[in-house]
Amino acid sequence: METKLFDLSGKTALVTGGGRGIGLAIAQGLAEHGADIALIARTKEQLDVAGQRIQTNTGKDVQTFPFDLENVGQIDILFEKIRNETNGVDILVNCAGTTIRGPAEDVDMTTWQKVLEVNLTAVFVLSQAFCRRRKQTSKPGRIINIGSLTCHGARPTTAAYASSKGGLLMLTKTLAVEWAKYNITVNAIGPGYIATELTKPLWTDEDFNQWVLSKTPLARWGRPEDLAGTAVLLASKAGDFITGQIIYVDGGWLALL
Repeated sequence: METKLFDLSGKTALVTGGGRGIGLAIAQGLAEHGADIALIARTKEQLDVAGQRIQTNTGKDVQTFPFDLENVGQIDILFEKIRNETNGVDILVNCAGTTIRGPAEDVDMTTWQKVLEVNLTAVFVLSQAFCRRRKQTSKPGRIINIGSLTCHGARPTTAAYASSKGGLLMLTKTLAVEWAKYNITVNAIGPGYIATELTKPLWTDEDFNQWVLSKTPLARWGRPEDLAGTAVLLASKAGDFITGQIIYVDGGWLALL
């Protein structure tokens, strides 16, 4: 068996939402396996800290690009800039996301559109930019979308978020089928409940914490780094024949009746 199935040396991975949490953990995991990294997030200071951390821990080249993905019309220009400054993007990880909770009957169109723009439309436009450039090179490419348990089911007050993630799952499948002819694989990872800075109000709420633990056979919250191995699999030669799939990293959540 080949011994370098997970080796990403010579590859460049672009990770959105890479300033912290899941995006940062995935970026570091890819770097640990040899990839150079390009990070997108809204906050420059956050990106600078994240980039320095990855460089210090892995020795890989990291470039950062502050950008708000709500600016969908500027994404193609941004991608061309990144491609030029990194000498090409081999792996695209769409991790950036947002949510605004509220009863479905009270969701206004500004809220609805904001969540859909960041979680679904920006993913599509970035993936388009990746595909257009990648197919010109005749080299294989990898797209990894970060989904959610709401790709499978929903909870109250998540109408916009669940709709965006359900759409993301079908976008993943559609692009996988359509872009296989370009040797671009497209897959998704569905995290369970992951303890991050953004979810701190949830895991520090004792009632909610106990509910999560009761629903998770492994009886703990996930950690951002729990997702890195799956991302490496899907980005590497080991994932050559995997496309159109979502892999849930949920501690057994969806297996439990």
